[in-house]
Amino acid sequence: MLKCIDTVAKIDTTSLLNNKHRETLRLIFDTPIRGDVNWRDIEKLMVALGGEISEGNGSRVRLWLNGVRAVFHRPHPRPTTDKGALKSVRRFLENAGVRYDDL
Repeated sequence: MLKCIDTVAKIDTTSLLNNKHRETLRLIFDTPIRGDVNWRDIEKLMVALGGEISEGNGSRVRLWLNGVRAVFHRPHPRPTTDKGALKSVRRFLENAGVRYDDL
């Protein structure tokens, strides 16, 4: 089950996510870490969780979620995220209080 933990209270955000968002979250927290997750799906998941995205210089993207900030580089020329970046996305989500418990 997906849980987003706020500093004040636990919030179940499962109802905010469609099946595609849930699948993307599952892929992010899958082990071993995958190298085939589409970056656009990650951005759509962040927005669905209530996060904010802003463009930086070049391929940089700034993400904010539950008071946690991170900067990532959009992958190019391929649309898929490499394992190192996906590990960083997982850490970012964990720091923002999002985890996937059903794996």
